[in-house]
Formats: sequence, structure tokens, C-alpha cells
Amino acid sequence: MLDVFIKPDFEHWRVAARSLLAAGKPPEAICWIEAGAQETMLPGFTSEATSFAEADTSAPVPKAFLQMADLASCFRESRRWPLLYRVLWRLTHGEPRLLQIVVDDDVYELMQMSKSVRRDAHKMKAFVRFRRLEVNGVEEFIAWHRPDHLIVPHVAPFFADRFAPMRWTILTPDASVSWDTRRLTYGPGVAVSTAPNQDPLEEIWKTYYASIFNPARLNISAMQKEMPQKHWRTLPEATLIPDLIHQAPKRVETMMKQAATQTNEAGDVKPVPATSAKDFLPKHRTLPQLREAAAVCKGCDLYCHATQTVFGQGPNRAKLMLIGEQPGDQEDLAGQPFVGPSGQLLDEALQAADIPRDEVYVTNAVKHFKFEPRGSRRIHAKPSSREVQACRPWLEAEIELVQPSLIVCLGATAAQTLLGAQFRLTKHRGEFLPSDWAPWLLATNHPAAILRVPDPKMRESSRQQFFDDLRLVADKLQGVTI
Repeated sequence: MLDVFIKPDFEHWRVAARSLLAAGKPPEAICWIEAGAQETMLPGFTSEATSFAEADTSAPVPKAFLQMADLASCFRESRRWPLLYRVLWRLTHGEPRLLQIVVDDDVYELMQMSKSVRRDAHKMKAFVRFRRLEVNGVEEFIAWHRPDHLIVPHVAPFFADRFAPMRWTILTPDASVSWDTRRLTYGPGVAVSTAPNQDPLEEIWKTYYASIFNPARLNISAMQKEMPQKHWRTLPEATLIPDLIHQAPKRVETMMKQAATQTNEAGDVKPVPATSAKDFLPKHRTLPQLREAAAVCKGCDLYCHATQTVFGQGPNRAKLMLIGEQPGDQEDLAGQPFVGPSGQLLDEALQAADIPRDEVYVTNAVKHFKFEPRGSRRIHAKPSSREVQACRPWLEAEIELVQPSLIVCLGATAAQTLLGAQFRLTKHRGEFLPSDWAPWLLATNHPAAILRVPDPKMRESSRQQFFDDLRLVADKLQGVTI
């Protein structure tokens, strides 16, 4: 067994790993030890990093591995080093596609480590609070934070870029970092008692925080998950949270009363009608009338950003109705459901099952495209339960008019809209279920979800399930009459 002592950072591990890889040393022959890790040392023994020359290895590795390894190197537990080398060895010794096997134990552990570090880095960026000091007449800002992992060198460049004109220092139990407006300087960790605990500007910040706190959206468990209580000690606004939580029910009641009334020019108070999809439904309904009315629906906020309403399409009376989650980018631009990549996959599956698409009514549970902008692209965002429920009257009206004999729900969102939040696609996919909406209902994979599966084998398996389910639907329809 070869003992390898390394400084606990990615660059030193990388140099050592390349050298060991070039020497043909397998993972089981190496014991990775962090230099200075006294718990592994004999009394009186001090470890120093093993010296390695930069080795030239011809074996390439995926960029994704380097990115995950860089993150995982910040993971607090020393088991990260043998894991990284084990994955590297496998990638360069016959398993070049290893990272695509997400169920592999090593790959799963590496992904979990990377995810944990990424989440911790996000919290550090969100929860660091600088306090202003004057040292010899020079303005400086000090913050203390307790991260879960060893992320100070990883996150420090973010703060240097974000607060470039400021002189600042971030203190943690593991390490400290200072920025003098030109370069970063790292030092040892310190206790929280060394950090300043007061800043005149904090009262302004707390006033702002209290003003933006929305009691109607209070979710204590979600708040504590996103803002763990261990960080509250260094967050000025945390002192307000108990009172804000206590006052939330009364503030919500007041907001509801204010929303229920408005004052006209004469000073008279009159009720404000609630706005929902039902307010836009026509009394006398046909599919063309529904489509026209849905085009101006403002039952939720999604209409503000979407290009247009994307209503269902198909025969007035169809034996088969397909229901997806929501329109995508291309559907939003075209104003028609399932015309983008997921629509192409749907067409292939229908054709393979010998189901003519022009005999099928195709729609979505939500009629507007919800997305997150990323540069010039619009990335799909899952609609909230409130948005799904806001759009439900349109879907119910479509089902009532089309009167399908069989409904196929594409994906969990559509299925849960009709069958309840307890429905699980992984448990009941491909089953014919009785329902209040049609004699038969079946839930299957959504084409868009299939296309997003990263692993080719798993994607092909999901695709085959989708095709098989539509063949079952075709067989069921053979005995169905309108």
C-alpha cells in the first residue's frame, strides 16, 4: 500500500493523480492522506505533502468529471480523494462513459458530493453579511460564516468580482480570505467571537427585509431548509423572523380584507370581484368559443410573460384525448400544442401505434408557457400547483365538450391534475384506470421528459415504455365506439 500525502485541494490532488495514473498505480494500491491530518499520524509524526512531478498522461477525461471533481474536492470528508481517483481510474481504464451511468455507486456518490458543495456555495453567497469597520481611517468590511464544506477558495473569486471596489474579509472556522481590491489573500480559520457583531447599516437592512416579507407565502419548513438556523446568528434579519412568523396570520387576514374591497372616487367601498379562469369561461360553450375566451385569460400570472395562450387542438368529438403538462418554447411561439421536439416524438409514437394524430384531441393542463430566461434561451419551468389549479377550469371544459372515451396523461403533472396529488407515475404508468373524466384513463411518460434523460440506455428504455403504452391505448381503442 502506497501512502500518498497531499494538500487538501483540487490542484494538488490533480498533480498527484496524474503522476500515479502515469505510473499505473490502481486505486486499491493507494492510501490517500491529507497532509497535516493529525488523526492519522503517530505521536510526534508530522506529515508533509508528497512531491510529484507534473506527469504527461495521454488518457483524456470528460470535462464533466473535472467540473465535478473540482467541486467534490471541497467536500469536508477525506473519502473524497480515493473516490475521485477511483472514478478517474475507471474512466481511463475501459469505462469512458462511466459518468452516464447515474445508478453506479461511485458516480452517484460523486454527484451527491458535488451537489452538496454546490448547495453550500450557494448558501455562502446568499448568507454572507458584511459589517462595516474603520481601521486606521480606512473603510473595511468583515463577515463571519460557517459553511458545511471547505469552500472558501472556491467561492472567494465570486466575492472578489461582486465586491471588487471594497476591502473585505470573510472569516470561517476553517479558513479566512481577504480582498484588498487587487488580490485575494488566504489565512487560517477563526472563531465567531473574533468577528464584529454590529453595524449601523443593519437597521436599514432589517427595515427593508421586514417590508418585503410576504406572510401569505410563509412556509416555515421550506424557509428553514433554505435558510438553516445555524446561519441565523450572523444574519441581522434573523432577529426579526420569530416576530414576523408570529404576526403572519394576522397580516394575511388584513391583506385579504384589503384585497376584498376597493374605494371609488366618491370614497365608497365596494367589493372587488375575484379573478380566476372561471371568470373568463363563456356561458354557452363550444371548442371555438373556449379557445377564443382562453386567449384573454388572466387567471394566473403566466399570461404576463408567455407569447400567447396555447389551447387544445383536435376533433370536437374524439375517442382519445392526450393531456400534457404545458406548452414549450416552440408551442408558445406557434400557438399550437406539441409541435416542437416533444411533439415530433409524440408523432412517432402515434404513428408506431397506428393512431392518426388528426383523430386525437391534444391539449395541456396549463395553457401558458412558464419559463426561466437564460441568455437568449427560454428554459422550461415546472408550473406550480396554484398555476395548475388556476388553469383547471379550461381543461375540465375541454373534457366536457370532447367527451373522450380514453384519456392519456403525458407525465405526472397532467395525471395529478385529474387523479390527485397522491398519484405516482412510477407506480401506475401504463395502467388503465377508471376515472370520473372518461371511462378509461392511462398515464405514461411525457415526451419532453424522455428527451431530457441524460443516459442513452435509460432514455431508450423510457422511449420504449412510451411507445408500448400507446400501443396498449391503440388496442383499447379498437373496442371503443363513440
